[in-house]
Amino acid sequence: MTTTRQDLAYSPSLNHRHLLDSITPSMSFDGGDVSAWQDRLRSQVGTLLGMPGGDRVPLDVRSLWKRRHPLGAIEKIVFTSEPYSDVLAYVCLPDSVEPPYTFFVCVQGHTTGAHNSIAVDRDDNVTPIEVEGDRDFGLGCMRRGIAALCIEQRSFGERRERHQEKVSTHGCHDATMHALMLGRTLLGERVFDVDRGLDYLETRDDVDWSRVGVMGNSGGGTTSLFSAAVLPRITHAMPSCYFCTFRDSLMSIYHCADNYVPGLLQYAEMADVMGLFAPKPVVTVAGARDDIFPIDATRRAFADLKAIYEAAGAGDRCHLVVGSGGHRFYADDAWPVMLRELERAAQ
Repeated sequence: MTTTRQDLAYSPSLNHRHLLDSITPSMSFDGGDVSAWQDRLRSQVGTLLGMPGGDRVPLDVRSLWKRRHPLGAIEKIVFTSEPYSDVLAYVCLPDSVEPPYTFFVCVQGHTTGAHNSIAVDRDDNVTPIEVEGDRDFGLGCMRRGIAALCIEQRSFGERRERHQEKVSTHGCHDATMHALMLGRTLLGERVFDVDRGLDYLETRDDVDWSRVGVMGNSGGGTTSLFSAAVLPRITHAMPSCYFCTFRDSLMSIYHCADNYVPGLLQYAEMADVMGLFAPKPVVTVAGARDDIFPIDATRRAFADLKAIYEAAGAGDRCHLVVGSGGHRFYADDAWPVMLRELERAAQ
């Protein structure tokens, strides 16, 4: 019998798919004490993320500008996350409510940067711009009487790579590979920046710590989900266009390298990671026609997540909102659900 080229398993994906079909995540939730399971898995996820450790450096908060906005006040600040890593952020305070404020930490994905959260040009921060897909997160919060801390993620926007001589098309690829060589992940560094953003909020006297959320779309949804999983100060989460199964999203087609956590599938699927947030309220947002996070797989993952929440006695705190389009945030669908959860927290 003659072997043809078509019969030969040359493609790496064939081997990886075989391994994927053979693996059973060893720490997936299978019933029992939710809290004890969370403690075990959260520790493992934290280790795999490779977040920066050691003593935290002073934040050294600096104000770059303050401006009035029709919805309230916006200030652009910079704070130090770790040595040689400064974080810029927009602090958005609505006029429609009195402090202490409900706060959301907002993170953009693969866009031109956090400036989209307040709908201004990235370089001059003055010229208004149109922001597609409801990604003006800071203004969206302010319209609903919520304060926002809009963080620029590493490798995006003004924190894009500008010192390295040659940079990949997506600058996140270089930073991801370098972090891996250092025993870290870029995702873990981004989650750490969110945690340092929470440290900044601790310096303020106008934060309602019973209602401190995290939200973002796509790459921002990635950071939102993992931040909710491992950062205990977060009380509400709204990850958009990321929640799915690893098998049917990250393991099925091309995705940017910053989405990946080495070794994670040995221990958990995405529903397990999001389940570390139970019983706190979560609103997962998806697009019915999102071709990189398929909706059928998202629904299957949500069923697994719902089971974890029900085991934690909080099945009614776990929500899936599906917009009619593709890979974007759906403010009119998602916010009413989250606002009801925020109202419950205030009672």
